[in-house]
Amino acid sequence: MYKMLIADDEQKIRAVLREYAEFEGHEVFEAVDGMQAVEICRNETFDVIILDVMMPRLDGFSACKEIRKFSNTPVLMLSARGEEYDKLFGFEIGADDYVVKPFSPKEVLARINAIIKRGGTLNISGDTEQFEGLEVNYTARDVKVDGIKINLTPKEYDLLFYLVKNKNIALTRNKLLEDVWGYDFFGDDRTIDTHVKMLRNSLGQYRKFIVTMRGMGYKFEV
Repeated sequence: MYKMLIADDEQKIRAVLREYAEFEGHEVFEAVDGMQAVEICRNETFDVIILDVMMPRLDGFSACKEIRKFSNTPVLMLSARGEEYDKLFGFEIGADDYVVKPFSPKEVLARINAIIKRGGTLNISGDTEQFEGLEVNYTARDVKVDGIKINLTPKEYDLLFYLVKNKNIALTRNKLLEDVWGYDFFGDDRTIDTHVKMLRNSLGQYRKFIVTMRGMGYKFEV
């Protein structure tokens, strides 16, 4: 059973998602706008948060940014806009998934199951690995560059950890999408490329460890 927050200003959408979620045995909280969603998240912990992009007082993107300041809970964005820019922006600010309206409630629940299961199936063992001045601490979910802790989005952490655990192995973009995102992602290669670009920017000189395999994907090479 998952504990989830559904934030959407449309009561019908909240109602139908609640109905399907509770039918599967999940506990559901609701918020009518982004501001309320942030306040609820400050006082409650959730397994997943669903945020509509277009909400009054505080939109979903802004709410996601605020929540990311104090929580790494998986976030799924809902939007009537399916432009690629909106999806990539959502990923850049820390969203884990993006579903375009109109959607099937069953699809949303399936995406949620995939997000949560993925978080527990990366099979990360050990504690810390170090590559020159780059330190990756799996247990603490910390990454340090020359002794200074850097802040990554949840998806950047997942991507880096996966690359490191599979170091020196060439990984296709499809393989990364399936194993890091946890399902067959309906998108294009820009999803991976955008996250790799952000990750490289955060790693500074140690971006050199993430090698592009032309026409294929990426490899963490040491």
